[in-house]
Amino acid sequence: MKTSEFIVDKRPRLAAIEGFPKVDLSDYERRLSELQETLQRVQQAYLGTPQRAVIVLEGWDTAGKGGVVRRLGWALDPRSFKVAATASPGGREKSLHYLQRFWERLPEHGQIVAFDRSWYGRVLVERVEGFAAHAEWRRAYKEINEFEAMLLDDGVRLAKLFMHITADEQMRRFRNRLTNPLKRWKLSYEDFRNRGRWMDYEEAIEDMMEKTSTRRAPWHLVPANDKSFGRLAALRVIADRLSKNVSLEPRPLDPKVIEAAERLLGIRLNPPTADGRSAAINH
Repeated sequence: MKTSEFIVDKRPRLAAIEGFPKVDLSDYERRLSELQETLQRVQQAYLGTPQRAVIVLEGWDTAGKGGVVRRLGWALDPRSFKVAATASPGGREKSLHYLQRFWERLPEHGQIVAFDRSWYGRVLVERVEGFAAHAEWRRAYKEINEFEAMLLDDGVRLAKLFMHITADEQMRRFRNRLTNPLKRWKLSYEDFRNRGRWMDYEEAIEDMMEKTSTRRAPWHLVPANDKSFGRLAALRVIADRLSKNVSLEPRPLDPKVIEAAERLLGIRLNPPTADGRSAAINH
């Protein structure tokens, strides 16, 4: 599985996508563990530095965005990993430029922020449902490209993913949520309203990717009919984008920590091995 397999470099035709790979459970567990360890190393490499990253998660309702966020949360320390779950704008937010509420949630130095839905709502739900005027969502493509270019110029790493499932698979997942008491909370009226305008959303998604998938900030289209494959593919993209040109070697212990361990605890650390771990501890 390579990140390049998912990059959008031309207008996609969602209805024509037929390849939805699957992964065995045993293979999934092994690969998930490896990816989560890589993400832990990325987070640790960012700490105490100006490094920071933004993850943009978009996708069809029930496509698995929440599952990706949970797997990130299991791997990353919440002190420097944040999730920005974006609801519809409130009263004050409606009076501001639509990007302002996202500016306020961008990562600080050393942080990773995942946007579960994002500024792309302007060219998706706001376009399709008529919450934004034609002129507003039309100019948003240029505004978004410029916004992301500013982030990149300022040193922010950016990973953009769209989780794609078929209409039949979405219907199956809707039925599952309706009949499972523990999943009913995930359903809303908007889910079914959006389902009724599938073709309109399909066109809006294709326009979005065609106009905002750039060389520096490409969209990654993840086939997610198989939940396990979708999660692995999404985490692979995120790990690759966030680790580019970053050393993932564990940092050496602070000499003051070593001195304190030896003086106060009577512990002497052997020189680290090639992977940065202490080879042994002598008492």
